[in-house]
Amino acid sequence: MGSRVLGGCRALMEAAKANANANTNTKVIRQGGGITKPVPVSPQLGKFLGGVPQASRSLAIKKVWEHIKLHNLQNPTNKKEICCDEKLKTIFDGKDKVGFLEIAKLLSPHFVKIG
Repeated sequence: MGSRVLGGCRALMEAAKANANANTNTKVIRQGGGITKPVPVSPQLGKFLGGVPQASRSLAIKKVWEHIKLHNLQNPTNKKEICCDEKLKTIFDGKDKVGFLEIAKLLSPHFVKIG
């Protein structure tokens, strides 16, 4: 009786492995909620993100930080301060400098409310 149970487990494990291999070959795109949900963005933010009409808040913040790091825009003496270049000024209300805690607040008006 024990071998019959183990044999059944082996069959289930093989089926699970086959399903796992099948799932890794296909890319599944999941639409999240909250900050990961893609929503329409303003033309300025869309242009900053590469011409996209929709983006998630988390993607926008990630791209802003990539831009900041790539162009070395953090103040070297105060890492909490970002010195804006012309590209960042278009989405940060023309400000020359912003605090890193302000970034989410300054991006908020660029996300169109769906209601």
